[in-house]
Amino acid sequence: MAAKSLASCIFCKIIKGDIPSLKLIETDLSYSFLDIGPLSKGHALVIPKHHGEKLHDIPDEYLRDALPIAKKIAIALGVQDYNILQNNGRIAHQEVDHVHFHVIPKPNAEEGLVIGWPAKKPAMDDLKKLQEELLSKL
Repeated sequence: MAAKSLASCIFCKIIKGDIPSLKLIETDLSYSFLDIGPLSKGHALVIPKHHGEKLHDIPDEYLRDALPIAKKIAIALGVQDYNILQNNGRIAHQEVDHVHFHVIPKPNAEEGLVIGWPAKKPAMDDLKKLQEELLSKL
């Protein structure tokens, strides 16, 4: 599938070279670069060259290409702890409407990604119903 691009998208402009970036790895399907507003030293982005706002908009071959690049960057950073983050939608903290994966080193408790995890305690019957519903759609 040919890559889809959007003229107004900042990441599409970076891929085309219209906006400079600190490129790390580029393939036919992906582009990665250092984040200019990092949460920690080495914070990088991996973006599919196919423009899509959300994960489900991206063809599988582009997704298959992206995570091995994130892995290579994590290894090159030499950090023990890190996050791979991908957000979909404004209320899920997506700021740029082009799918992207963050590689965020977590060198200590203060630097890197800081999140809460407000876990719920659903009834097992409710979880089983949800499982059945999802299985019927997968």
